[in-house]
Amino acid sequence: MEVIETIVIQRTEMKEKEAAVSIVEAEKTKAEFIWTLQATWHLVNTRLEMDQAFEQPVCKKKKLWETVAERVNARLREDAQDAADVGVKAHECDLKWRNMLTTYRKNTERAKRLGDAAVHWEFFGAMQRVLGKEAQAGRGVKMGGIKTSSKRFTPILPSPPPAVCSMSTMSCALRPPQDVLQLYMELQERKLNMWAQQKALEERKIEAINNLAQAIASLAQKDKESR
Repeated sequence: MEVIETIVIQRTEMKEKEAAVSIVEAEKTKAEFIWTLQATWHLVNTRLEMDQAFEQPVCKKKKLWETVAERVNARLREDAQDAADVGVKAHECDLKWRNMLTTYRKNTERAKRLGDAAVHWEFFGAMQRVLGKEAQAGRGVKMGGIKTSSKRFTPILPSPPPAVCSMSTMSCALRPPQDVLQLYMELQERKLNMWAQQKALEERKIEAINNLAQAIASLAQKDKESR
């Protein structure tokens, strides 16, 4: 009897624990906002409508995102089929927009490479109409209110040092065309002379090697005869 009672108690405790876990999971799921397609469209339209406000150099982004969340929740309440029990919060809108900007930039690069027809993301057209104009104007695409400029800056390189002109270069610049031609002929003649000298040196080396080979052969022949 005691064993049966123990088993019954254990099963009762397990059921109570399972029920408690189910309640916690249900509460957790209820507390999380689910981004449906309609809710995402409300976020995109609201954020793009407020783009000028986010563009201001001095503005409180937290307050703006709270306004975005309020407008998205109001639009969701107007949609009977998308009425959510849990309203979206400001930080959730901010995070969702950042993720969408990442996807938007990837699709922008794809459109540049393959054309707009290759992009099938449903939000690309709406975002491109606003953010694309900003990129063309050099304002950049904003990441959750933080502007990332798309303009490429050319680094300022140090000025090259002034060229040091040699005497021959200066004299060449100051001479008339006839003298320049004469100077060119002189340089060519010097090159020919240097080539001739180098050729004579190579011939001397070859001659010395031949003489050495003959001397070695002669010594070898004498050694052979002496034996």
